[in-house]
Amino acid sequence: MTSRSNVPSLSIVIPVYNEPDWIGRSVGALRVALENARWDAEIVVVDDGSTDDTPARLAELPGVTVLTQPNGGRFAARLAGITKASGDLVLMLDSRVIMDPGSLVFLRDQLAEHPERTVWNGHINADTTGNPYGAFMQGLVAVAWRRYAADPRLTSFTAEDFDAYPKGTTLFVAPRKVLEEAAMSFSSLYDDVRLASDDTRMLRWIAEQGPIFIAPGFAAEYNSRDSLPKFTKHAYFRGSTFVDGYLDSPGPVRNAAFAAAGVGVAGLVLLLRKPKLAVALAAAGSAAAGAVVRKSGGTKDQSLAVAKLLTLFAACFGAGAARGLALALRKRLGR
Repeated sequence: MTSRSNVPSLSIVIPVYNEPDWIGRSVGALRVALENARWDAEIVVVDDGSTDDTPARLAELPGVTVLTQPNGGRFAARLAGITKASGDLVLMLDSRVIMDPGSLVFLRDQLAEHPERTVWNGHINADTTGNPYGAFMQGLVAVAWRRYAADPRLTSFTAEDFDAYPKGTTLFVAPRKVLEEAAMSFSSLYDDVRLASDDTRMLRWIAEQGPIFIAPGFAAEYNSRDSLPKFTKHAYFRGSTFVDGYLDSPGPVRNAAFAAAGVGVAGLVLLLRKPKLAVALAAAGSAAAGAVVRKSGGTKDQSLAVAKLLTLFAACFGAGAARGLALALRKRLGR
């Protein structure tokens, strides 16, 4: 264990909305990671207008600062927590995330030995056992970020290769002042900030200031949606946030999205004119996508999940993206 004298103070911010079954487990795993690292830290949980038993679960958690606000979305909840935080560093953590027991030991050692490495994106694993929806999402990760997913290691990325690496506020740590400045730089394409892609826009700004580090040692497990209704709802939501995160950011991700949109429109036209052929092509495309997942290092379960669910996901995601484009146009026109 390295000396603690030169390790920055830490605050953890956890936004939560209707997660009574997970928030206690998430905070419990966080406490274990803190104890293993012998790191004193404040924990700030922001209840973003939960309508179920989440407030009651939060009341049962000792030593946690709970902020309550009307439902305003992830960005508003995270910003409220960052504003309340007092640590030099702020670790943002999602309520469905279970931190690895040794993750904060790794982070503390890195900060002590390399004090310039202050910005870290978490290495996220997912429990996909018996969960085809989680396996599907992991299959997409295997393809989209194969540069890192195929060979996880200690590395870093900047704005130049931002799109090539996994990133998000699921597990992310940075100096509090950097996060505050990133939040102030944030401007959504939408009037409704609840649909904003706050993580992509904020993290892109941070990557423009300097490197973001990532390593398997700073890791956690994300618990994916585990039912069809949750999967489709989440895909629709992510379609809208995707537009906000990438529409005005040129790069390979936006180019791929435009290409996919073109294929989707062509597929819709074909479905209306020659439905049997459209269904056959969709099935073939899904099977090919499953094969790509396997070739990119994904598991057999991930490959099968992508082959089975891709058409449904694309439809829901595409509908969300259409909503996003409409919202962006509405704001631009001032309506």
